[in-house]
Amino acid sequence: MTLPTGEQFVLETTTASGELKATITAVAAGIRELTINGIDLVPTFREDQTPPSGAGIVLVPWPSRIRDGKWVANGVTHQLDITEVPRNTALHGLLRYTEYRMIAQESDSVTLTTKVYPRPGYPFLLDTAVHYELVADGLRVTHRIENDGADSAPVAIGSHPYLKIGGVATEDLILRVDAASHITFDERLLPIAEVQVDGTEWDFRKGRRVGDLHLDDTWGELPSHDGEVVSSLTAPDGRSVSMWAEPIFGYVQVYTSRDFPGESMAIAVEPMTAPAEAFNSGRGVRWLDPGEEWECSWGIRFAGFAAN
Repeated sequence: MTLPTGEQFVLETTTASGELKATITAVAAGIRELTINGIDLVPTFREDQTPPSGAGIVLVPWPSRIRDGKWVANGVTHQLDITEVPRNTALHGLLRYTEYRMIAQESDSVTLTTKVYPRPGYPFLLDTAVHYELVADGLRVTHRIENDGADSAPVAIGSHPYLKIGGVATEDLILRVDAASHITFDERLLPIAEVQVDGTEWDFRKGRRVGDLHLDDTWGELPSHDGEVVSSLTAPDGRSVSMWAEPIFGYVQVYTSRDFPGESMAIAVEPMTAPAEAFNSGRGVRWLDPGEEWECSWGIRFAGFAAN
């Protein structure tokens, strides 16, 4: 039977905190499961389900939204398909429902690849790959994009992981976003301005209880510590799960959902190299020359989990 998420790639390793396991899907190169000693670090969903609310999927060649699906470069207007009809936007790139091909697999890692072929609105040819690897404290994700076309191509990278700590109500977790700025949106969740968070409700550097939040928001100006930018969720008992990323991921999107199947509440903490409307603003977009390759990494880290 063919599954809506395609082939399932199960990764396993042993850490000081116990058995670490992940399930990666061929469709959208998504994260369907991540557990430490059987404790969920992401909300899971059935293999015969389409990823709910984009859970775990890769966002290439742009994350978030493009207004009216339209963008302009070098005097040429490009019109993308509208994939978020209520807001009339092109949402989350071109690979959300694409099946990736496995090109390498070990017990604790897998590399998946697919191409973005030229089409109306995005007339460029990209070779893309995602490498998932279990490490001592979680999951490391490395994206590679190569421009296989004859023209320079605009590219941005994002991912859509939800995070949790199994056995703890997500509402009771404390969200920390170490960011100095917040992007304000209009009613279509498209950017209006970027403002400093000091003295505002958008200062999450000291933490806020998830159950008090209703978010679909972007933060920028993420400070780098030891070569990483980090956003975290912490349980009352001190255990934490974090999304870390290389500094090239200059934006983080946080989305709270009360409709995620099997969860009273779910929260996505999404690394992005560029914010919404980036193809028009140019912010965070990388133009790859023909033959040029770009590689960058992010991951999910757990802390405070003792071995059984």
